[in-house]
Amino acid sequence: MAQALAESPESSTTAPHPGSPEMPRWNLGELPPAPQFQWKNAWQFLGPGLMMGGAAIGGGEWLMGPQVTARYGGGLLWLATLSILGQVLYNIEISRYTLYTGEPIFTGKFRTLPGPMFWAFLYLLLDSGSVLPYLASSAATPLVTAFLPRGEIPNPDRHGGILLGLAIAIFLLSLIPLIFGGKIYNCLKAIMTFKIVAVLGFLLFLAVGFSHKDTWIEIFSGFFKFGQIPTGDGNKLDNVFVALIEGRPLPSVDLSVMATLSALVAISGQGGLSNTALSNYTRDQGWGMGSHVWAIPSLVGGQNIQLSHVGTVFPINPQSLARWKGWLKHLRRDQLMVWLPACFIGLALPSMLSVQFLERGTILKNPWAGSVMTADRVGDAIGGDFFGPACRFMTLFCGFLVLAPSMASTIDGFVRRWVDVFWTASKSLHSLDPGKIRHLYFGVLLGYAAVGLTMLLSLRNPKILLDIAGGIYNYALAFSCCHVAVLNTILLPKEIRPSLLVRITLFVIGLFFATVATFAAYKLILDLKAML
Repeated sequence: MAQALAESPESSTTAPHPGSPEMPRWNLGELPPAPQFQWKNAWQFLGPGLMMGGAAIGGGEWLMGPQVTARYGGGLLWLATLSILGQVLYNIEISRYTLYTGEPIFTGKFRTLPGPMFWAFLYLLLDSGSVLPYLASSAATPLVTAFLPRGEIPNPDRHGGILLGLAIAIFLLSLIPLIFGGKIYNCLKAIMTFKIVAVLGFLLFLAVGFSHKDTWIEIFSGFFKFGQIPTGDGNKLDNVFVALIEGRPLPSVDLSVMATLSALVAISGQGGLSNTALSNYTRDQGWGMGSHVWAIPSLVGGQNIQLSHVGTVFPINPQSLARWKGWLKHLRRDQLMVWLPACFIGLALPSMLSVQFLERGTILKNPWAGSVMTADRVGDAIGGDFFGPACRFMTLFCGFLVLAPSMASTIDGFVRRWVDVFWTASKSLHSLDPGKIRHLYFGVLLGYAAVGLTMLLSLRNPKILLDIAGGIYNYALAFSCCHVAVLNTILLPKEIRPSLLVRITLFVIGLFFATVATFAAYKLILDLKAML
């Protein structure tokens, strides 16, 4: 039914109504021309890729990357390469839908059959990992460590109270940019810009000034060592493709590290349903048909901003198709020139420090042990009574800058996903003035805050929160990749649908994330059996 509706002839005055009949018909409008890129004004063209690039430098890059490279070097970073490249294609495809409709991809998912109630139940389960405030609980650790004696890691028994207090403070402070400032997107974009400049600038200074050439080669070649796996024989790696060529039996995978590798894959880039916020930001930036729909305003300072209840699509004609190609080019440039490099650099630089300053084979039971040890070694390498301690402090403080702002973007991503969906799907909300969207956003934000604080008080171990979130993230992204491939085939006119190769690739990407998640789940089951 949805396929037939999507391909039904359009009149010049009526927009199509594809998908579930429970969702409202789109409006009809004109696609504006895409901006013409110029290098001299490149800053003006930075959009959602910058915002999401800042958010991408988070838990996976700062915690899980160094934990893996401290033990195995760069040989397993190819897993992050597959994750990031897969997410680039996924990001482009979810924003394809937004360029056409002005709606975020999450709203599009609810337009597909069997209908919004089914998808609400399923995606609430898949999105549960975003409610776990592991970033806030993790961000408290470097702040405490910076004021402890050299080499000491915060102990939950001795420092549990201050760690919990700081985690709660960071969590609550993350809510502030989502309440003030006019357009929420602009506030977060400014924060992420500062984060990228400060963190990557300092790490690049350390990498250039104090890392050897062999370390650079180790890390960047690791992104391309496809097929390398941990074997369980000490800290050795073997390559499945080399084994096939040499006629050897395939090496067995060391399942003891699968939870860590699964978390690395899940949180490299964005992970889970966090990527879907890119389509919301594409709308808020006013790209494509987003200029007809507008944006979500903050509670304070956003009185003149409103959000349409329904998306707006454009009629298919030669002029709109020519403009469409310009918008796709603009979107791909944003992803390939901003988001993609930010992900790789954001993972490479922290991992480079662990390879440079920690002995190969170091097993870190605590993800923050690597950051503390690395910070101490950085201070020793620079030396002096001032610069050494200052750089040790900055290395730890960068951990805070990496994690705390990402908490704000994670909260915003979750809240706006569900606010956007129900703003369109709920007939009762359609009676509200478009400017009232900020009140709905704030109400859901308060609910999220209550759940997050409860989780912080009940599950105080950041590692537990990170492992649980990683497993859920992989399954969520796996399913979402497949759903987007189907959605863009059904809801978009055939002239602007992704190619068959792109759709098949989305299913393959989904299979990759599902496989990694299944390995980690199997290891978790084995651990639970051993405990019983």
